[in-house]
Amino acid sequence: MEALRLILLFIHLVGFALLLGGAVAQFLTGKFRINPAVLWGSVIQLLSGLALAAPLRGGGDAEPSPIKLGVKLLLAILIFIMVFVPRKREAVDKGHFIGIITLTLANAAVAVFWR
Repeated sequence: MEALRLILLFIHLVGFALLLGGAVAQFLTGKFRINPAVLWGSVIQLLSGLALAAPLRGGGDAEPSPIKLGVKLLLAILIFIMVFVPRKREAVDKGHFIGIITLTLANAAVAVFWR
């Protein structure tokens, strides 16, 4: 079971790298457009996050707080919506793009700092 959890965690981190790296790279070019890395990163983050949280519902001391998982799920859904809806547009607003980056960093902060 631990091996599966580690594989899912690795996939989750790859999704984070795609999402944040793709968004920052696009932001630095000055062309605010949803690229495939951002789209696939948000999908991978959402699905792998759900898979990571599902087996942890058995109880015990190592189980994360249900509130923490709920906050992370809410942020992941918001990010996915912000990425999926304008994915075919030629350009999105700069503020929208900054919102995607900010929510991505906030979701990572919740994972790291909320104990």
